[in-house]
Amino acid sequence: MSAEALLQQLEWTVLRRLDGLLQGDHKTLFRGSGVDLADLREYQAHDDVRHIDWNVTARMQSPYVREHQEDREISAWFLLDLSGSMDFGSGNKSKRQMMMQFVGVMAKLLMKRGNRIGALLLNPAETDGFQCIPPRMGRRHLLHLLHVLETSPNIQITHQTNLNEWLARANGLIKRRSSVFVVSDFMGQFNWASELSALGRRHDTVATRLFDPAEMNLPKAGLMLLQDSETSEQLLLDTANTKFRHRYAQLVEEREMQLATCFAQAGVDALELSTNEDMANALMRFSELRKRRVWRA
Repeated sequence: MSAEALLQQLEWTVLRRLDGLLQGDHKTLFRGSGVDLADLREYQAHDDVRHIDWNVTARMQSPYVREHQEDREISAWFLLDLSGSMDFGSGNKSKRQMMMQFVGVMAKLLMKRGNRIGALLLNPAETDGFQCIPPRMGRRHLLHLLHVLETSPNIQITHQTNLNEWLARANGLIKRRSSVFVVSDFMGQFNWASELSALGRRHDTVATRLFDPAEMNLPKAGLMLLQDSETSEQLLLDTANTKFRHRYAQLVEEREMQLATCFAQAGVDALELSTNEDMANALMRFSELRKRRVWRA
């Protein structure tokens, strides 16, 4: 499916549904880089006491609170993992295709509020392993980004995903406070936690983790020849073996706990996206994540 056709499909099937479901929640999804004093009004029972203006309160002999207008014109960066494992999909959709849908929907929501979008791609097909698309506005720019994701070749060469170097590159590249979406399956070594933490301290960061159901629950299909999409290593496995399946389930559980710990320690929101999930439902979960973040803030 072309980038234009994909975007049209998302506009009809996902964005229209989200407009009705999110309604006034759009403004709570993304936080701007600054606030300006908009008004002063008398304190009400539900107000946060931290917003009381004590100088005005002293003069008026009655509690007054400050209201702020947030500057929401921000840049949004998509850090997109195009390593070999992202082309895996056991059903009708690969992790890369799910990533394209997510980027299309989130970028449309962001640009609707006047925000620019850019991307830093982890792409082993590039000479230095990275590809940068500077932040811009407009439908043509979004179509260009989706076209790059669609046409980047499947990685056939042996490579090793380096998430740490990718996140370090992003930390050096993104200067102004932004919304950052790290979109990856987070396969490989866990040496990237400190860089993700640094990103989370400087920016409003969401770790969007993509996975396929077959990666979580190994199909019981007897002997299978499996190949690592990045190292090209091949293994002949008996997926019907009870001990092997039990050990595999243990390793999956350990990895899930390790991922959750890394995201929590980095202080970033984590959005889980399965290749067999409805995108509108996934984005509603994202909306709940953002509302909780705003409430905590």
